[in-house]
Amino acid sequence: MRVAVAPGAGFCFGVKRALKIAFDAARRGDGAVVTLGPIIHNPQVVAKLEEEGLAVVQNLSDAPAGATLVVRSHGLGRAVLDEAAVRGLRIVDATCPFVKQAQDRARDLERDGYQVVVVGEERHPEVLSITGSLEEAASVVDGPGGLEDLPQAPRVGVVCQTTQPLEHLKAVIDRLLESTGEVKVFNTICRATSERQRNALDLSARVDVMVVVGGKDSANTRRLWELCRETGRDAYHIETADELEPSWFEGKEEVGVTGGASTPQWIIDDVVRAIEGM
Repeated sequence: MRVAVAPGAGFCFGVKRALKIAFDAARRGDGAVVTLGPIIHNPQVVAKLEEEGLAVVQNLSDAPAGATLVVRSHGLGRAVLDEAAVRGLRIVDATCPFVKQAQDRARDLERDGYQVVVVGEERHPEVLSITGSLEEAASVVDGPGGLEDLPQAPRVGVVCQTTQPLEHLKAVIDRLLESTGEVKVFNTICRATSERQRNALDLSARVDVMVVVGGKDSANTRRLWELCRETGRDAYHIETADELEPSWFEGKEEVGVTGGASTPQWIIDDVVRAIEGM
């Protein structure tokens, strides 16, 4: 049985950058260091950071006085950052540059008088950071069907969650063009996300079964799994090699493996070794 790993599987640039910033802050040893929610959607990496002294809090009120707040890769909204400053927290910004770009483009659209629409998952932390960077409420849709409930506006500006498939953005744009006088679009999808999805589809088309490795709360990992399933192949979403089942590979000649943007290489390597050892 052969095992092939999709090109580009694993950490993206934004995640690598965020983790370096977080590990450096945790290792400086100059007081408590926290993130508001996990810095990335990978429990194993978050556990390693906790071993280094970086704690995850769910509310800013849980952060010790004078602590350092590492802004996670998904970013934070303006109101949250303002509250952190009022509480006296030292802020170290690890927001992915591509997420920050989406925030900036949304603000540009709002400033120029467009009704802002964000294509993405309404409760995803990245989307919350984009909508939270605006003065007025933005509309969030995960596809063209969500547009039916939006208030009509003569000018609509669109940005996108960086990990969304391009097809979702295109579908929303097509529907808006049917009913809106002016539509201005910033394609804020991360190129690495599109490449990772394309590579996963290419690999899935030529293997017998796909294994997608990454956190169960990771939106981009979940999307990779969905795309692989849409090819008609058996596809399994796991976090670690411990979840592999030998029955998945019975009678299979070639296995494809890919990983989400927040999946470390060592976990992917563990999965590959475990499959090869079956």
